[in-house]
Amino acid sequence: MKTGTVSVAVLSATLLATLPADSPSMFTGSAYAESGAVASASPFSSPAASPSVSASPSPSSAGPLAVAVPAAPPVPPAPPVVRPVAGLNQRQMDNAALIVKQGRAQGMPDRALVVAIATAMQESNLYNVASAAVPSSLQLPHEGVSSDHDSVGLFQQRASQGWGTVAQLMNPSHSAMLFYNALSRVRGWERMSVTAAAQAVQRSAFPGAYQKHAGRAEQVVGALS
Repeated sequence: MKTGTVSVAVLSATLLATLPADSPSMFTGSAYAESGAVASASPFSSPAASPSVSASPSPSSAGPLAVAVPAAPPVPPAPPVVRPVAGLNQRQMDNAALIVKQGRAQGMPDRALVVAIATAMQESNLYNVASAAVPSSLQLPHEGVSSDHDSVGLFQQRASQGWGTVAQLMNPSHSAMLFYNALSRVRGWERMSVTAAAQAVQRSAFPGAYQKHAGRAEQVVGALS
């Protein structure tokens, strides 16, 4: 032992010998008794400052703690895909489905749905097309480009003719809503042929072109019902 160094054991024995027999020892306690050393806790610290020993097992002895992870919300099933009919491809069928869905949301009868589908078949072949004459339409989602004045969308509606904004006309559901709104204002459209009803809304340069799509439009509406 080096000079000037007091052994902890000797110091402890000396202090114990000077205490009355019935006084509590400052060296009693779980931290000191269990460790057998005083390296981590000074023997002169008060009991309140001494580290306490928990009765519960530590993470190192009991293994990793279980963490409760909230369950993820259920994912709704994807809507069923309606297989194409009447010679359409899937993209055309999906656009037709949007037209039919919008018509039903507005409470339109099946006859109106047939007129709308036949109209879109003639005007855009059921593709949501932009126009080379309308640069802003090219910045929106589209499925082709037309060159018929400033006509855009499934129904080839024109912003310059007051149908709405380019963004609205390039939105399949919104453009369908505008078509149904216009059709509902045509007096007696329910008794008209498909051609007459469509022409009353579209005012096309080829008014007889819509009727040829009537049979296929009925087939599409039937598949989507």
